[in-house]
This record gives sequence, structure tokens and C-alpha cells, in this order.
Amino acid sequence: MTTEPRVLQPSEWDAWYERVLSAFVDEETPEERNLYRSLTEIERCLGVWDEGRPVATAGLLSFRMAVPGGAVVPTAGVTMVSVAPTHRRRGILRSFMRRQLDDIRAAGEEPLAVLTASEAAIYGRFGYGLAAGRMAARIDTSRSTLNLPAPLAAEADALRLRASDTASALLAECEAVYARAVPLRPGMLERRPGWEHAPLLDPERRRDGASPLRCVVALRDGTPVAFARYAVKLGASASGAPEGEVRLRNLEAVDAAGHAAMWRFLWSLDLTTSIVADNRPLDDPWLHLVDDPRRSAKHLNDDTLYVRLVQVGDALAARSYGAPLDVVLEIEDTFCPWNSGRWRVSGDEKGAMCEPTREAADLSLSVRELGRAYLGGTSLAALGSAGLVREVRPKSGALRAAATAFTSETAPWLPHGF
Repeated sequence: MTTEPRVLQPSEWDAWYERVLSAFVDEETPEERNLYRSLTEIERCLGVWDEGRPVATAGLLSFRMAVPGGAVVPTAGVTMVSVAPTHRRRGILRSFMRRQLDDIRAAGEEPLAVLTASEAAIYGRFGYGLAAGRMAARIDTSRSTLNLPAPLAAEADALRLRASDTASALLAECEAVYARAVPLRPGMLERRPGWEHAPLLDPERRRDGASPLRCVVALRDGTPVAFARYAVKLGASASGAPEGEVRLRNLEAVDAAGHAAMWRFLWSLDLTTSIVADNRPLDDPWLHLVDDPRRSAKHLNDDTLYVRLVQVGDALAARSYGAPLDVVLEIEDTFCPWNSGRWRVSGDEKGAMCEPTREAADLSLSVRELGRAYLGGTSLAALGSAGLVREVRPKSGALRAAATAFTSETAPWLPHGF
């Protein structure tokens, strides 16, 4: 066999995908399989074969991702990476990473690559930095309430709610809200055709006794401004009192009133005493509205979205900055040496420029740490205190200024996997 990756052929997809499912110990319904087959960009998929069998897989997906400032930037999504246990420690993963990044650079369209990692320690050596986290929560709605300020309550009251026991019935309204929400939060991915069906997948094996997926939409003058998808699992206490769970799948809104209307609706569902969510932003609005946060068990899972700058100059110029910035970065990138060197970044909230320079550096850091800070969720100052970002001229103020400029108004967040 050879460990050199080659591009997947359409006739090989089924066997290639079976290797993916085997690696992640997963099973699928025909509906799930057909959807993922339609979403696969076969020309961007790689494999390694041994005696006619796929033993390693990797793919790329063409996304557009929101970055600080609201721009939506072409981004390569790394997906379906697997190496059979029988073929590890042969350099196959490294060859995948090498081929993907070279291909992305050669195409010249995507300055960023992103991935989610089943094992956190794998991808840092290839320049991927953890850039966005998520929150899981169990909210006791029987012993806590939402305190909405009077003006916000009035705005939420003015919205009209439309509900359906079939989530797909309100798909168009939900997608209209999602499209408006994407630029509001770094890390969100613009929908490509077909991806709107992924959140609707609801195989019975994953319901654990809950209802099929339901949906509610909030409208202002006929225009959708918020939606939530959820299921309900009924239950009872030892005395027979209802103790059902609301299992939240998705919730998006374009403004505070929409958020308030959705959370208030979920809080009020009959026969339920809790809301359970496993993927919410770290700054989710309900956190600031609940009257007793101690009744909410929260778990922060920071291992979500990893970012890799493929073209440092284009990537840093694609986002805007929360404060005026003019800094020279000394970047170390051993895996993609075309990024190594000094880059001058200048910009503000209106836009930015980034070009190679011979000027003296203000800050020194690796491309992995730059990936961590890129979406604004990880502070350059925090990385500096850990010794991962170095102020070349101590006490110059460059680190503080850059940390302020790189910060995002909202916490970066990936609403769904890929």
C-alpha cells in the first residue's frame, strides 16, 4: 500500500463512508445517510486504500463563516478524518493535513480552515487553535423564572408565535432567522444548499423517549425574528407530579425581544420542570434574565471550534477590530511556512489591512495562538499571561492594545457540527 492520499471517486463513497462510521462507532438511518451523501463534496475528499479497502479518510467542506465585525468569510471545513487502528503511526494523518492545507492555499479562495475535534490534543501541531466554546445547561424552570424588564416584556408580547409539532413545517421561517443571525456572532456558518435539512434530522434512536422534534417561530409584522426547535420528554416524580424535560435543539433570534419570547415560551410549556440544552453560546441571553442562576446547572465545554489561518494576511484583513489597531506580529508557522514572518495589521471597526513587513515586531506568537484569538473569544492578554504571546518590547502596551482590538462583542459559537 501507499500512504499517499488520493481524491475520492464517486463510486467509492459508500465504502469510504463506512470507514468513517466505523471510526466514530456510529450508525445511521437511510435518511441521514442520504443527506450526508448529498452534502459531501467528493472532489474535496481524500482517502488511503490498502488492498482495495479504504483505511483512512478526510474531507473538506466549502463554508462561509462569520468573523468579528460581521463579515462572512470563505472557510474550509475539515471533516470525516479517520485512520484505521491497523494503519496508525505511519504519517497518514500528517499527509492528510499537508495535502488539505496545500490544496486550500493553491485554490486561493479560503483564508481560513476550521474543524471540530473528537480528541482535543490532535490538531494543535498542525496550527489549529481552539477558538470557540459552548455551554451545556439544565435549567430548573419549576423554581426559577425569567425577569424581563418592562420594555423588553412589552416587545416580546407584541410578537406573534406560531408553533408546529412538525419541525419541517416552519423550515423557511427558521432559515430566514438563521440567515439574519449569522453575521451577529463569530463562528456561525452560513447555510449552503442542503444544510438547512441537517438540524431536522431526528432519528428515534437518539430521542431517549422524547417526542419528535417540534418548532415555534416568533414573527414581528409577519417577519420571522426568532425560532426554537425542541422536544419534550414527559416524566413524573415519586408522588406523581409532572417532571417533564424540554430538550432544546436550536434557538436563534435577531434581537433581544426574540430571545426573550423564545425562552419565555420554553419556560412555560405544560408538564415540564426543566430545560436541557447541550450547545448554547457562553453568553446566552437567558443567563442574564433568570432570577436564580443557582437553579441552573451549567457546564462549559471549551472544546468546540478550532481555527487555522491558512493565509495570515488575508485572514487578518477579513475581520474588523473593536478598537484602533496598528501592530506588527511576528508569526511562527512551521507547518505552513509561507505564513512565518512579520505582518503589520492596521485597522478598526470599519475594516483592516494586513501586509508583510520588515518593521520591528511588537508581539511574537505562533499561528496556533493566533487561531485561538482570531474570533475574539480568547484574549491575547490571557495567552500572554500564559507565556504563549510575547511582547517583544516589554511594557510597550502593544499586548494590551491588541487584546482590546481583537475582542468580539459576542462570544464566538458554532451552532452545529459538520
